Amino acid sequence: MISIDIPGRGLYELKNLVLDMNGTIAVDGIIQDDILERIGRLSKVLDIYLITADTHGKLESQKGKIAARIERVSPPGEAQQKADFIESLNASSCVAIGNGSNDIEMLKKASLAIVVVDREGCAVGALQVAHIIVNSSRDALDLLLNTNRIIATLRR
Repeated sequence: MISIDIPGRGLYELKNLVLDMNGTIAVDGIIQDDILERIGRLSKVLDIYLITADTHGKLESQKGKIAARIERVSPPGEAQQKADFIESLNASSCVAIGNGSNDIEMLKKASLAIVVVDREGCAVGALQVAHIIVNSSRDALDLLLNTNRIIATLRR
């Protein structure tokens, strides 16, 4: 668990990290080694889930590399499936990281929503519901590895 006491917001007790794959932690369906390393470090303190529609069809090649449980969504209703998954974990204990339109409902439900604007872009709707917006998945994961960054960003 990661506990973060944010002045003006209260105590966040995060137990679950839910990661979108494509456009968020993967570019063109491939997860870089330094991202895998960060996820491995975080898996010591959080339960990690990779949730994906597998747009690029490369999930099978990435499965054995990542310290996460895999959840697949498929059309129709991907956004609702992601939101339902967050609810099943207890949304108040979840941090979600995403970038796409099908991540919006998941991001709305999560206690902490981080949006990544990287090489595959980011849906405007995802930006509108985020608590924090970062330039890369490295930056997103580093926030959780150094929670003072989250406090500095979200304190009121």
